[in-house]
Amino acid sequence: MSFDFDAAVSAPFRMQPGLRRLAPGAAQLTPAGPGLLHQREKLAVLSAFKAQALLARDGFDATPALAALAAQAAEEHPATLRWDGRRAEAPALGVAVEGGQVHESGAGSFGLGDEIGRCLRQLAPEWRLPGLLSLVFCEDFAIVDAADGSVPWLAVALPSHWAPEAKVGRHFAEIHAPVADNSLLLAASERLTTLVTGPQRWERFVWTVTGHPRLHAHPARCDPARWPAQVDAASIAASAWWRCERQTFIPVPGRRQAVFTILVDVQPLAHAIAPGAMAQRLQEAVASMSDAVIAYRGLGAVRGPLLDWLAARALEAA
Repeated sequence: MSFDFDAAVSAPFRMQPGLRRLAPGAAQLTPAGPGLLHQREKLAVLSAFKAQALLARDGFDATPALAALAAQAAEEHPATLRWDGRRAEAPALGVAVEGGQVHESGAGSFGLGDEIGRCLRQLAPEWRLPGLLSLVFCEDFAIVDAADGSVPWLAVALPSHWAPEAKVGRHFAEIHAPVADNSLLLAASERLTTLVTGPQRWERFVWTVTGHPRLHAHPARCDPARWPAQVDAASIAASAWWRCERQTFIPVPGRRQAVFTILVDVQPLAHAIAPGAMAQRLQEAVASMSDAVIAYRGLGAVRGPLLDWLAARALEAA
């Protein structure tokens, strides 16, 4: 995953936009690969919980944004997705979508070979193209509309402890109102929506430490306790996970819109955070978090053990 630890993790910690210009030609999408983790979890969510993952404001037309997303995907990864302006085909999955209809061109490369087609057919026709794009690529997607500063459409199967159904159609500032220490985000909300829906492409990175091991972290399907009853510095490595996201924005030609891409990754903390400088940097970032941020991220129960483990980890390479 193209998560930039050095750019994302710093002390003192601040909740801020953190946008960075993307270099021309930089990839914004990641093929999921037949049967790999992102695809398997998304397949389960779109099969069982589609009403919480595929959402749109009444009357919103996502067609131009979906065309921009499909064109970007085909340009970046022509072997993964083919797109002619009407038909999207995933050769490795043996599935194509055109005009809201699902066509199978052959058996897929994992399982029984027809899992993707069966999942797409149980979606409403207007959601079959977004469903295919979601299953072919690791990213989740949302549409940002600068006309009213809202997020009117989401295809988010792997949320990070938030409920997509509670965010669809809401203004950017309203979506981020529950975020702790959000003054910088809220103050910049109007400028941010204008910026990310312009011709320049942007990326940003977010991260946290969590007790939840899966990519899919809808709050309705996570243990509300978040952590085991007893956690100390010696056991934190067995119960803590590093959850990070790379987010980018794909402009929609002729519209004041962008497709917001969200690439989630989850790894055991001990695997993701190397001894020495990396652990030291993360320890300093967590130590500098306000009590409000610690509570918002669900780290109150493990802040002390986590800081102790990171401090010890930092000394391992000394």
